[in-house]
Amino acid sequence: MLSDFRKKKLLYLFNKFFDSNNSGSVDKNDFELAAEKISKQRGWKSGDAQYKETLSALLKIWEGLQSVADADKDGQVTADEWVSMWEAFAKNPSSAYDWQSQYCSFIFKLEDASGDGAIDSEEFSSVYASFGLSKDDAVSAFNKMSKGKSSVSWTEFQELWKEYFVTDDPNAPGNFIFGKSSF
Repeated sequence: MLSDFRKKKLLYLFNKFFDSNNSGSVDKNDFELAAEKISKQRGWKSGDAQYKETLSALLKIWEGLQSVADADKDGQVTADEWVSMWEAFAKNPSSAYDWQSQYCSFIFKLEDASGDGAIDSEEFSSVYASFGLSKDDAVSAFNKMSKGKSSVSWTEFQELWKEYFVTDDPNAPGNFIFGKSSF
């Protein structure tokens, strides 16, 4: 059964990062808006290769999300559908859907602005500041996520990612992977 703590985390992610237009559900438009926001933050224009690559990656993620979470096939994923999907994931996190793995990889690459295979506090906090979180809160979240280390590798990130979706422990490092320092 889903705890209140896990539901709060899942809805935070849904509302802050997926429902870009604040409509109460997630659809293709939210992913197009996210691509615009990310590209603007990185200084990419709509014709740039990086913009096209970001949009393409996000639309593939949307297609995967929709195929598994949109239970009533109405072209939207509601908060209830979102929570149900992640609850199923928590029962067997080693068998993630392709889109979940793609999204994990996308977020890591987005945060690893230097391309060195690790995320540091500055890279992490600048991404989350662009999504409206306070930089101080994001730095605090990074320090909790990294357990005080200066960087987080791809391998570590993947474990933290899984932890976010399955743990009920409020102090687990994975809880801070999306830039919030407390729930």
